[in-house]
Amino acid sequence: MPGSKATSSDTVARTQRYNTVSMVESISPVQGLHGVVTVPGDKSVSHRFAMLTSIAEGESLIHNYSTGADCQSTLACMQALGISHEFKEVDGQRVLAVHGKGIHGLQQAAEQLDAGNSGSTIRMLSGILAGQSFTTKIAGDSSLAKRPMKRVITPLSQMGAHIEAVEGQFPPLTIKGSHLKAIDYELPVASAQVKSCILLAGLYANGETIVREPIVTRDHTEIALRELGAEITVEPRIVRVRGGAPLVAKTLFVPGDLSSAAFFLVAALIVPDSEIVLAGVGLNPTRTALLDVLRCMGAAIKLLHIQQLNGEIIGNLEVRTSRIKGGVIEGATTAAVIDEVPILSVLGALSEDGLVIRDAAELRVKETDRIKTIEDNLRRMGVEVRTTESTLEIPGKQKLRGATIDSFGDHRIAMAFAIAGLAAKGATIIQDAEAASVSFPEFYSILKQIAR
Repeated sequence: MPGSKATSSDTVARTQRYNTVSMVESISPVQGLHGVVTVPGDKSVSHRFAMLTSIAEGESLIHNYSTGADCQSTLACMQALGISHEFKEVDGQRVLAVHGKGIHGLQQAAEQLDAGNSGSTIRMLSGILAGQSFTTKIAGDSSLAKRPMKRVITPLSQMGAHIEAVEGQFPPLTIKGSHLKAIDYELPVASAQVKSCILLAGLYANGETIVREPIVTRDHTEIALRELGAEITVEPRIVRVRGGAPLVAKTLFVPGDLSSAAFFLVAALIVPDSEIVLAGVGLNPTRTALLDVLRCMGAAIKLLHIQQLNGEIIGNLEVRTSRIKGGVIEGATTAAVIDEVPILSVLGALSEDGLVIRDAAELRVKETDRIKTIEDNLRRMGVEVRTTESTLEIPGKQKLRGATIDSFGDHRIAMAFAIAGLAAKGATIIQDAEAASVSFPEFYSILKQIAR
């Protein structure tokens, strides 16, 4: 299969090197894309498995753990909290072994925890840290320091945690753990990370913690909790978890990351004479809005060999070059594909009717202000685009020209515009291309292997 799997140490070394040397990638137009692609393990699932197996009792084995730097940050934080892990060979596969110490087995870290660039790490882990008997300080890189945390601070404070933050909302966070009380909390804004933070804190609370969400968000935390033995009940837009139940170690499999697959899905759609298969991709119903959007726009995508592992649905995606109509993405659909907006914006410029994306204000507080960075880089490639605080409007039937692209240190921007370069006239230069390693260290090597 294309692309070599990176080890944890490989990823850490690569990330450290990129912190000191800016990497540049040159992307040239290609005649077609063909082959089988294996994307990294799902970031969202990997984060959750790493945290939950750390507070489960005994050794858990996690197959296909994400090679991305964000998920290595989660492992590093858990190790600093006294949880050991290592990669081992099991039936010829490299598997992560996590030595859990139970729900109350974490130890105070000797120094500040470093979440790197990972909002998932700091937001979800804060829920676990809130229920400890010690104080923890957790921070991240300069990008993470600008990302607001008020949405997790508010419910955790209501549960009894004491949290200090810069200007009341920005990292670093100083979390003084305590005995938590269960709450019934209605999310003001749909967020799987905030929901997960509260549910993880609920493991340490007296009684039943209830989270109500305005729309259904990804449910990886609920599935993982059920797999590991938590007392959890899921109803439409309501999740209940009872504190105190022990979690039990288990062998787990991480599906391939659909958000990473999105780049290759769009690549095959826009590059003539392309047909690729993405193997073992996660098809959780709370994540597949992307496939619905692409199909509505005219994408030829087939689902093959579907199965279920550890409560998660996985399968292969077969995609080939298609005539894309364009359309409008708004409301709950925007929330469901928010991580895929950068690559969908590229697709919109090449579509027949163009693409309008509404209700996307959340993009302003991602790793970068993604509305601004998408607009800036599309304009560099000669694409007309109009934006407001929460919308992107990209007319169709446009031509892409090669340009020098600034990733602004954002992994999804780097990869989206690398894909754009495949369909552009002339070479495209991606500056700070190493940003892709946050979620997909193998991205460029796989891209080269399937290009014709």
